[in-house]
Amino acid sequence: MRSTLNRILLALTGLFLLVAGLAVLVGSLDLQRRWGFTLPDKWPFDGPKDVLLTAHERTRYRDDGWWWPAVLAALGVLVLAALWWFLAQLRSHRMRQLRVDSRDGQDAVLRGRALEDVLVTETEALHGVDRAGATLTGKRSAPRARLTLALAPHAAPDTVVSRLDTDILRRAGSSAGLDHLPAEARLRAVKHRASRVS
Repeated sequence: MRSTLNRILLALTGLFLLVAGLAVLVGSLDLQRRWGFTLPDKWPFDGPKDVLLTAHERTRYRDDGWWWPAVLAALGVLVLAALWWFLAQLRSHRMRQLRVDSRDGQDAVLRGRALEDVLVTETEALHGVDRAGATLTGKRSAPRARLTLALAPHAAPDTVVSRLDTDILRRAGSSAGLDHLPAEARLRAVKHRASRVS
């Protein structure tokens, strides 16, 4: 969700800057003198000596009582939105600890990083897996695993996924005292040079 929102915000910002930049560029080229092309009357920039805001536009609301509070409120909203976005980037959804039912009335605590390391080590031991990564998300009592697997050229993806599900995830879930450990696995191929046949 966060990466999708980031992409949308970056795309909209880039589109706005591109349109604004093209409008300024087209207005500053003095197209009428060069190629006989006239811009519409409503075009915001007219000629290379035009300014972004005229003196009248910059000062026309200064004496009104609502102007400065409105400017400060708009800038405050922009600063708060930027701060919220920045803090959202820093916040990690990675699970730090898991609660494990030890069947004696007490709950044990398992470090999330320890279970992630076990998942990575066992997944990389599978035939055809070159590299692996694991992240635990969700609630402490109901974690979810996100796995990324880089497969070697000779790997069989269906076999890797089957062993991941039946062996590694089931064993990790039972060792953490979970009935099941839901997981999302993303597979990608490792880049390699083409081998020559002589």
